[in-house]
Amino acid sequence: MALKKGEQFALFEVDEPEVVPAETVTAESVQPSLFDVVDDEVPEHAQPEAESGGETAESGTPDGNVAAGEPSLDEELRGKVPTRASLPPAGESADGHAIIVTAAGTYTPSGQVLTGPVDSVEKLDKLIRWATLTPLGAPAQIWVVGIDACEMLGWIIDPGNEDDVDDMEVLRTRAAEELTGVLQAALTPMLTAGWELRGDPGHVVHLSRTTGKFTSMVDIVIEPYVWTYWNKDFGWGNRVGDMGILGSPTAGTYLPDDDLPAAQELGRRLAWCAQHLGVLPGPTPARTGAAVVDKIKRERTRSGKGIAVTEAGPVPPLDGEHRGDLEPAVGWTRVPEPDELDDATRLVSIDQRAAYLASAGMLEFGYGKPRHLRADDARDAAEATKTPFGLWHVTLPAGNMLALPDKLPLPHPHMLADQPVDTWITSVSLDAFRAPVADGGIGAELDDLDITEAWVYPEQGRALDKWAKILREARKVAVDTDDTAMKRFLGACYKGYIGRMVNPDMWTAKQMQHHHQPLWRAAIIAHCRWRGRRVAMRIARETGRWPLRTVTDSWVYPLPEGINVADDSDALGKMTLEKHAALTDDLVAAFTEARDTHEINLAIKAVFADDNEGNN
Repeated sequence: MALKKGEQFALFEVDEPEVVPAETVTAESVQPSLFDVVDDEVPEHAQPEAESGGETAESGTPDGNVAAGEPSLDEELRGKVPTRASLPPAGESADGHAIIVTAAGTYTPSGQVLTGPVDSVEKLDKLIRWATLTPLGAPAQIWVVGIDACEMLGWIIDPGNEDDVDDMEVLRTRAAEELTGVLQAALTPMLTAGWELRGDPGHVVHLSRTTGKFTSMVDIVIEPYVWTYWNKDFGWGNRVGDMGILGSPTAGTYLPDDDLPAAQELGRRLAWCAQHLGVLPGPTPARTGAAVVDKIKRERTRSGKGIAVTEAGPVPPLDGEHRGDLEPAVGWTRVPEPDELDDATRLVSIDQRAAYLASAGMLEFGYGKPRHLRADDARDAAEATKTPFGLWHVTLPAGNMLALPDKLPLPHPHMLADQPVDTWITSVSLDAFRAPVADGGIGAELDDLDITEAWVYPEQGRALDKWAKILREARKVAVDTDDTAMKRFLGACYKGYIGRMVNPDMWTAKQMQHHHQPLWRAAIIAHCRWRGRRVAMRIARETGRWPLRTVTDSWVYPLPEGINVADDSDALGKMTLEKHAALTDDLVAAFTEARDTHEINLAIKAVFADDNEGNN
């Protein structure tokens, strides 16, 4: 079906489709009805056994039961659903890789009608095998949208009402357990037909089917029950945050309430993800980020060009007690001096644009088996022209012994003002300490840091450069088209993936263990922290203004009119104006009467209605 530029793809009929009588359909005009095909006529799609998300070719999409003269979604929903003129209709990039199932019928992500309703698990089995879907960075996907579609399949749970529980986590846990039980019982026909469950079924049902040396994989994602899955990517903590590609109810980016508009928007997002990331979305944003990494790894392995890391990089055994993050994000506040507020008229918060993504693309990361160096060997390695990637055991001098500005935090969260500290730092922080004070460092010589040990890696390079480039370009598309849902999703992808590098439990499968890279994450955090401090020093030189607060990569300043502390560049990592508010008499009073930094924090959070979204 050819589309004119700007025309919305016809997605579905709103009413029950009128099936074309069999006697009027010819083999040339349309394929047989899916649910009229007998088992031995269904082509069995198989692919070589491989890690989840192997590379495949595009596949065609069958036409199934299509009603004659069916109206387009535009015609049915015109005037009922607000349109987003800036957002293009769904493309065909996800067709052949995913199918959307609603109570009204089944559809390709681009909107082609495939079949009528799927009202039994047996029909779902036929749909999957008939569709011959192929993976795209992740296993092929069947998306079940709307509770009515779930009811047709017998997938109904009743965990209770949120008003009856004090903690949503109680309700979520109860619902997840009930859903697993219901699915285990309901999926029996598919298991009898040769499918196997990979893990316990939940909001995602992972299925595989092996024939000889070939294995087919498909994930069934049950949209009404995604909320039953707890994961930090989904923002649980007394609220429902981003639910991956589906969006966020609290941010207003979740799918529409009605099933057909929801399916239409989901199809658009699936196609967008396939087109701009080259993969289907994973069950969480972190898994989507990992799928992009794996796609690049496979391409580099085949071509023999570029860095393809295949092993995990756990934290080496460190001498001495180590607690918490190797490189913590900064969190600091100070009480302003009265004269700093005399001419200030507004309070602004600046934030590094996609800070973690920017650093991930810039840095060289280590890989391979690290070498343990002691004493002179460790110091010699640090004196190399290019500092090797690794960890260094150093003594950080007491902050009060250095000529550092007192209106900025100390250069490293492990530092103390009144005494030296022995600790481990990454190569990024080692370079930062050696930088001049004006550039965010302390101007240290290596002897000042008393290096006693190091773990250094034999290989290093920009392992995430192409990954960052793909996400950066996709983010630009989302920004340029005012596609808030996909911009937020991309942010969750790179922040989720980098955040989960530290947790081996996220990557227990053999083919996923190379994603466990806690030192990479530590280096990224250190780089963002150093870059922010360098900017703060530049702002102080140019304007004489100092921040009151910094959290991760954002900085809060009281400013007079005419002073702009944000960067003009729209490049990633540059400072952008995040929030601003008038510096009212009440706010000035709150600052001047504050007895400690806690009260300053409360005042800033109140005026900015801090939602902790961040832009790292």
